Amino acid sequence: MKFGKVEGSEKIDFTMPADLPANKILLQGNGYKGKPNVYVGSPSWNRADLKNFYPKGTRDELTYYASRFNCIEMNATFYSNFTPHIIEGWHNRTPAGFRFFPKVHQSVSHFKRLYDAKTPTDLYLDGIAHLQEKLGMLFLQLPDNFSPANFETLKNYLQEWPSGFPLAIELRHFGWYDGSWDTEPLYEVLEKYNITQLITDTPGRRDVLHMRLSTPSTFVRFNSINADADYARLDEWVKRLKLWVDNGLENIYFFVHQDLEKPMPLFSGYFIKNLNEALGTNLKVPIIQSTNSQMELF
Repeated sequence: MKFGKVEGSEKIDFTMPADLPANKILLQGNGYKGKPNVYVGSPSWNRADLKNFYPKGTRDELTYYASRFNCIEMNATFYSNFTPHIIEGWHNRTPAGFRFFPKVHQSVSHFKRLYDAKTPTDLYLDGIAHLQEKLGMLFLQLPDNFSPANFETLKNYLQEWPSGFPLAIELRHFGWYDGSWDTEPLYEVLEKYNITQLITDTPGRRDVLHMRLSTPSTFVRFNSINADADYARLDEWVKRLKLWVDNGLENIYFFVHQDLEKPMPLFSGYFIKNLNEALGTNLKVPIIQSTNSQMELF
């Protein structure tokens, strides 16, 4: 994830913002008391992005990836509308319980900018529906210059979004977060149509770590800096997610983006282990490859 990347992150304040009273009201009002559904994964199963993860000789990267993680964030669907045959192949090569979290195609978000976008939306959904029961939550990433001035377009688009496709939305323009615009109408729309506002934890844009929930689900994109500070950041996420779960959070979708210099499962494994301990869940901890044998993390 290039968004929010900076050179020299040593001076950045990585303190997690305080929780918001609105979150407790929303979650407790839902009345959910069970264990959450928890999905933790990477943005890609590509070998180049997951250095030292695949055993030597692995040919089917997706099948191996899905034996170690329970989900995948899919950025490839932003750039291409894949054929049903390819999408069905993804479905068939992954086990029961695995989930895909695809990004909505750029023709909807960036070319049409949500205006008069029914045709490209329908084309995209007709294809991605072939993931069947393995389709998790889609996410709609809007351009950096899609500002509160576009709120009516956003509202009109979301009210037409088909309820059978769970959706998260990533808003990147500064104006959504800097206090220059009253955000309550936004949250009224998101809550009304059951749209999750995505949270991005990235070094150079701390404002998008907004911490406001709009549904009993949270979708987090975590941008690693490949440093020890990442461990402390992930520890804080475990604490925050535990708080939200205690208040009634139903679904956790968490994706770790990490640069290529280190094996991506490293931070994912650390996070999964600690989350299992905090929530009493039993997610598999991914493994990396040592020179001669497989080595489980932590």
